[in-house]
Amino acid sequence: MKRTPVIAALMATLVAAGGLTACSSSSGDGDAVTISIMETKQISIASVKKLIPSFEAEMKKQGKNIKVKLVGDVLTDPQFVTKITQQFIAGEAPDVIDLGDSMVPGFAGAGYLAPLDDYLDKWDGWDHYFPHIQKAMVRQDGNIYALVHDSGVQNFFYRKDILTQDGIDTAQPKTWDDMISRLEQVKAKNGDLPPIVIPAGTAWGGGSWGEGFQPILAGVDQNYYSLKTGKWDLKSPGWEQTFDLYSKLTTKGLLPVQDLENPNPWEPTKYDKFPAGKLQVAAQGTWGWKFDWGPGGATPIDGLETKVDTWQYPAMKAGGETYGWSGLGSSYGIPEKSQHKDEAMLLAQWLSAGKPLADQLVANGAAPVRDDMADVKPFADEPKLVQAGEDLSKSLYVPTGDGSEQIAQAVANATELILQGKADGKEAYDSFVKNATDLLGPTLVK
Repeated sequence: MKRTPVIAALMATLVAAGGLTACSSSSGDGDAVTISIMETKQISIASVKKLIPSFEAEMKKQGKNIKVKLVGDVLTDPQFVTKITQQFIAGEAPDVIDLGDSMVPGFAGAGYLAPLDDYLDKWDGWDHYFPHIQKAMVRQDGNIYALVHDSGVQNFFYRKDILTQDGIDTAQPKTWDDMISRLEQVKAKNGDLPPIVIPAGTAWGGGSWGEGFQPILAGVDQNYYSLKTGKWDLKSPGWEQTFDLYSKLTTKGLLPVQDLENPNPWEPTKYDKFPAGKLQVAAQGTWGWKFDWGPGGATPIDGLETKVDTWQYPAMKAGGETYGWSGLGSSYGIPEKSQHKDEAMLLAQWLSAGKPLADQLVANGAAPVRDDMADVKPFADEPKLVQAGEDLSKSLYVPTGDGSEQIAQAVANATELILQGKADGKEAYDSFVKNATDLLGPTLVK
């Protein structure tokens, strides 16, 4: 398996880190084994802290004396990567690490994570995972190195209250032509203001790819990357079709170009105009119900669940299926150098099922990656998250590997040209191919 550029660079600079002591240990509590788990987001730290005593009690019932130490350290992704890489090299990483799935290929390729396949084969919870999620966890060498425990579905959140008030159909748009027709009606009713935000351009950074372009691309083309060869097919037909769609949305004045050129484009769109009803449709993930517009979110919408609803992504052409786009969200990895892999996996599995998982899904505003959570409280009391779980079971996801950062940069640059009126869809696509080819290099391009 290849190393990602980030991990490779860190290994080169951190290789001098010393020591090979393990983070887990035997405690002074009789024959207890003490393992550690690392969480880097405040909500997850608080959630797991509450759950640890229940895990220890459950293990005791099973005749296992396991103690858990929570390593709670609020970090940005770059800070986390730097810190955990140092700990991996020194053999001091916690026994269970909650990490974003996009980080797994690099850490696994560097030999830092233990393969989990044997554990999963013997775990009754594994059969409840959605098949496409199981498949997506498999890395290029055929092994699974991290257990995904939550995810999100991205689709279109829309202001149902405003569309209904304006007499505009709120039914699921079947195709992008249907969607554009609907958006033009919304625009005409609301002072000719752009009605939809989809991440695009350079200011949105990697989100222009992961939250904007890629979900649309996957609806028409799932062959743009080969996990088997590790190569990107820049001639795959979906690229140009997706750039054409961005061009159409921009030319018709449906995208908020000025806001997308803002240094923090999510602020005037998702945190200002959508809550105020001045922008009526937003590409958004499941987390929007909690982190963006929920009672404790960035900009709460009073009566959120009655005012806002979701559409799936429309098909590009008539006859196609509507769909949600999913990713692999957070996952539990176990260091290859952990001295207590068995106990660590017991904790990862316990946190990834039943009420412990339900508690975390609600806290994080996430969708389950398994089929047996709809009736488990408190998750069962969150209808929007339950719906997200149903959508996730039918969602699209295209695993990618090395070169994702370079593709994201090239997509951001090409969509920026469209926003600036310097390129139509074909011209943006041609610019993207040249840029992506230069950034990826010959080994990553088909």
